[in-house]
Amino acid sequence: MIRFDILTIFPEVVEPYLSTSILKRAQEKRLVKFSIHNLRRWTADSHRTVDDKPYGGGPGMIMKVEPIFKAVSALKNSKVRRSNAKSNPKSKTRVILLSASGKPLTQRVAEQCARRYQRIVLICGRYEGVDHRVAQYVADEELSIGPYVLTGGEIPAMAVVDAVTRLVPGVIRKESLEEESFSLGWRPEPDPASAGTVQGEYPQYTRPEVFYPNLKKKGTAWRVPKILLSGDHRRIVAWRAQHMRGAKKH
Repeated sequence: MIRFDILTIFPEVVEPYLSTSILKRAQEKRLVKFSIHNLRRWTADSHRTVDDKPYGGGPGMIMKVEPIFKAVSALKNSKVRRSNAKSNPKSKTRVILLSASGKPLTQRVAEQCARRYQRIVLICGRYEGVDHRVAQYVADEELSIGPYVLTGGEIPAMAVVDAVTRLVPGVIRKESLEEESFSLGWRPEPDPASAGTVQGEYPQYTRPEVFYPNLKKKGTAWRVPKILLSGDHRRIVAWRAQHMRGAKKH
């Protein structure tokens, strides 16, 4: 069984799709398990705030790192029931942030997820973006379903769930999978206009300026880049242009 944990502020967007057709039957057969979590559960204020204004200025709101970090930490620490866990090599948890700047979701990526992981946590962004510290420190990787911008990460999350679930043994007849175009070696041609690359966005951050993932041990601090706190608009624009494709994890 593969378990999918979906973090979103709009559970009602995801629920109908996961309770339909092949995905519904896969869960009824206990081949997969879907758990949808409202990210606002991990907020601390009365308004259940999940977003704030971006450092350095700019339009829109940025999703905060704190509730996402708390949610992922809670899920990782929760006990997941495994059948015959000792003999099951798929015991790792993979945390994925759905992002326009992520690597493309391909059939190969879906196959790796189905083969390697027993639990996949999907983080759905909203608003203008997600605090870049989520990509740097919380998520294991970022995935994109195409070179375009969507209102939120719920549709990409459902695409990941769908693509991976179909590959779980018993969900779809093996003969059907073997006859599909990707399994036969077909791959789409790269777009010559983009030279096979996808232009991402620059990293964005919001409050707090410094986030301590471990309050008992404040030696580790995730900080907002100082340039965004400088108030120097020209330098901020230059920094954003330099980091347009997104920074790699340190």
